[in-house]
Amino acid sequence: MPSPAERGFATVDADGNPVTVPATEGGAPAAFVWKTIADPFAGRITMLRILSGTLKSDTAIHNHTRDSSERLGHLLALQGKTQTHVPELRAGDLGAVAKLKDTRTNDLLAEASTKIRVAPIAFPEPLISYAIEPKSRGDEDKISTSMHRLQEEDPTIGYTRDPQTHELLLSGQGQVHIEVTVAKLKRRFSVEVLLKPPRVPYRETITAATEAHGRHKKQTGGHGQFGDCKIRVEPLPRGSDFAFENDIFGGAIPRQYVPAIEKGIQDARMRGFLAGYPMVDFKATVFDGSFHAVDSNELSFKMAGSLAFKDAMTRARPTILEPVMKVEVYTPSDFAGDLMGDLNGRRGRIAGMDTRGAMTVIRAQVPMAEMLSYEQHLTSATGGRGSYHMEYSHYEEVPQAAQAKIIAASKAARAGHAELEEAS
Repeated sequence: MPSPAERGFATVDADGNPVTVPATEGGAPAAFVWKTIADPFAGRITMLRILSGTLKSDTAIHNHTRDSSERLGHLLALQGKTQTHVPELRAGDLGAVAKLKDTRTNDLLAEASTKIRVAPIAFPEPLISYAIEPKSRGDEDKISTSMHRLQEEDPTIGYTRDPQTHELLLSGQGQVHIEVTVAKLKRRFSVEVLLKPPRVPYRETITAATEAHGRHKKQTGGHGQFGDCKIRVEPLPRGSDFAFENDIFGGAIPRQYVPAIEKGIQDARMRGFLAGYPMVDFKATVFDGSFHAVDSNELSFKMAGSLAFKDAMTRARPTILEPVMKVEVYTPSDFAGDLMGDLNGRRGRIAGMDTRGAMTVIRAQVPMAEMLSYEQHLTSATGGRGSYHMEYSHYEEVPQAAQAKIIAASKAARAGHAELEEAS
């Protein structure tokens, strides 16, 4: 390996122009954080590459990436698992320091007056996701804390909560990467989780316009409940979500009850109609109704709005939408034909293909539901030499044959939940 003194370090100045910083011990101290270790006993251990100057123990230094001040404690020289306290680290050295409060991977530590910047390490985006759930209820809070500490150590991990399915999703570079991360959770933080394939965030929509009527009437002695409304629903373009309009004239329904009708429709649409998935891309317009001077209230009109939505869905020809992913597959050219056939078998549409030396890049649009197990197939089919990247593209209608399976699976899942609730 060439000595750092012979080649220096590539950085950029305040204007973005490339600058090579010589690795000299007499220069202004500067260090780049290239890795962070989450140690359950010692806390956060920050691993440094000294770009120039000399770092000394028990001194203050500025974090330029986060614009904060840090206090360096004991500096460490690492040899495998052995940590040796050293009074200083010089230009070109690899070392570490424990318990910095704000510093993370890719940060630059230097004097406050330093103008240089270091290009951050570009980490690959996660490729595959699994849903995780704790084995015991007491671990739910510990999962989040432990995962954020592992993310500091390994930025290629993704950890999010899906806003639609409400599942905790653990993302990584492959199945083995995720299994290793789960093993770290257990070994280091005593948190055990179960891995499951993630639920596909299907949605529902309508394909026909119709009018509907919702009437809620309940008499319980004294004041009753009465709400009555007529609505018109119509499809909207993909990605429009939901729109509501008040088209009432002549005071058929008092103005203060209209928001309750919208709330009733909103609640009902989030529960779906066919398979329990949110209903999107439609507009609801309330245009008529009636009220009772004594028995009408917001709750009554909320119930009426919900009933009107359900009535509309019986004639609006609802259908299920699925997320379609934009996929790029990188593979040795020998396997390109077989992989294109496989993508077609997964209901994919091939959008193009490029050759780059001995490698081929296949571009396609494939439903997310068909890509959940793709990583294992690609590894097996290419002997581990293929890779892929995918990102969300758009929603489109699910074929009727597949819709029947989705609806049946949803009914079975809801029946299972109901049995569990009765047992508890």
